[in-house]
Amino acid sequence: MVAGWGRAILLQLAHPAIASGVHDHSSFRGSFRSSFRRMRSTVGAMLSLTFGDTEEMITAAASINSIHDRVRGRVHEGAGEPYSAHDPDLQRWVHATLLDSIPLTYELLVRPLTVGERDRYCSEAAIMEPLLGMPAEWLPRDSEQLDTYMREMLTGGRIVVTDTSRALARAVLYPPRWRVAWPAFRVAHLLAIGTLPSSLRQAYGFEWRPRDERAFTRWTAVLRASLRLLPPRAREWPM
Repeated sequence: MVAGWGRAILLQLAHPAIASGVHDHSSFRGSFRSSFRRMRSTVGAMLSLTFGDTEEMITAAASINSIHDRVRGRVHEGAGEPYSAHDPDLQRWVHATLLDSIPLTYELLVRPLTVGERDRYCSEAAIMEPLLGMPAEWLPRDSEQLDTYMREMLTGGRIVVTDTSRALARAVLYPPRWRVAWPAFRVAHLLAIGTLPSSLRQAYGFEWRPRDERAFTRWTAVLRASLRLLPPRAREWPM
């Protein structure tokens, strides 16, 4: 899940309204430590929504909704259209980027998924509709619906990498003092950039040279082998 997060965030930031909302309301750019704390709290919420009992799910969703209540403003670029974190269209894009990215990295690092497994993943993740106040039947229910939606969004003119998107992407990939943990960040950069659609990679201005492709292949092989050898305590996020 964490391995697929970088790609999902870059996809999300390619939506001008989401990039503006993150720029105006997020504190992740403060420091390496604050970025890590933010990641831990977000993973905790995702785990509660996925594996928690009913009370834990409702509590996590209420916390997300209270944060979303404050996230509103105007898009920095273009005509300055208003945005809100409660906008179902924006919520669907964020949701779809995760549905698309996490199984992709799972298949890279663990094993292939069947169509039935991907369909079930989409179907079970739709629990977010009532929790976040989205209309019924708003989210993709199977992999075919997801693939169609992603294709339409990426080619329909709504996904546009702006200057705000690029600045935020750099802050995500290169937080303060990131070189202290260079090996981990090198892998994160390769996974996030290497799995992006090539059109978005170019729009962000990311270089992707033959040596990057070789490094991507090498590191994914290392991670696959490591996951087979590591005990659950080392490879699974505790809950």
